[in-house]
Amino acid sequence: MIIQRMTHPLTGVASLPHLGVIRAKGEDASSFLQGQLTQDVALLGTGEARLAAFCNAKGRMQASFIVSRLAGDEILLVCSRDLLPQTLKRLSMFVLRAKAKLTDATGDFALFGLAGAAVPGGAAAPWQRLDAGDAHLIRLYPADGQPRALCIAPAGSAPPAGAPLSTELWQWGEVRSGVATLSQPVFEAFVPQMLNYESVGGVNFKKGCYPGQEVVARSQFRGTLKRRAFIVHSQGELSAGQEVFRASDAEQPVGIVAQAAPAPGGGWDAIVSLQLTAAEAGELHAGSVSGSALSLLPLPYLLLADV
Repeated sequence: MIIQRMTHPLTGVASLPHLGVIRAKGEDASSFLQGQLTQDVALLGTGEARLAAFCNAKGRMQASFIVSRLAGDEILLVCSRDLLPQTLKRLSMFVLRAKAKLTDATGDFALFGLAGAAVPGGAAAPWQRLDAGDAHLIRLYPADGQPRALCIAPAGSAPPAGAPLSTELWQWGEVRSGVATLSQPVFEAFVPQMLNYESVGGVNFKKGCYPGQEVVARSQFRGTLKRRAFIVHSQGELSAGQEVFRASDAEQPVGIVAQAAPAPGGGWDAIVSLQLTAAEAGELHAGSVSGSALSLLPLPYLLLADV
């Protein structure tokens, strides 16, 4: 059963220390990333951004990125900071003779999250990019109807204009948007569609090959996908990587928490990847059958199959 909850206004400017930046630079940077990510980087213009995943050969996500092109030969990948070192190492292994250099550029940039009244221009389609002096803003999926944007500015830049917003509240907004950012506890836990990435602009099915592409495509077009991402609420604490159980089965988990944050009204909200059969029926609990009960909340966007 899906239960609607009261929402909390989300507005202001937050610092985002949990995110990092990988820079890909060189004349082959675009073509190199084109062969590694689920997104069409070759067609990425300077006025847009993209959500993308980096998968292993079995189609399991090793990292997720917000991809933005600074110039023709310079592309930024914003990802969870706890995955950045290993992701940079893995990507660098495939560079070989390509004229591209990948570096940890986290120290070169200041990252801010903008929400509500702090987002210039109000609501707009996600993944648009707007340059603002030396910084640029990337439109994200809204949270409870509140517009959101990622600001990438040079290191040392002052925060954009707006009321202060805690990182914790920003992370709650991330959960409420329904667009998960992969982190270390769920490394290689999901095929992109298990987090609804094909429905929020994270997978391009028309581009060429990348690691795991056959598995991702087969999941989409042969009806083999049995898990989807849902938003849930619990009175107990939730955390990424936590297993979810149906009350009738103490042995076999039916889902995994992908991302979680404390809700300002009390309890915790989370993005959970669940077996479709478990989401349709059965009482759900976090950690064990005796753990905190989970209530399903409405997804804020349509799934691709519903469009």
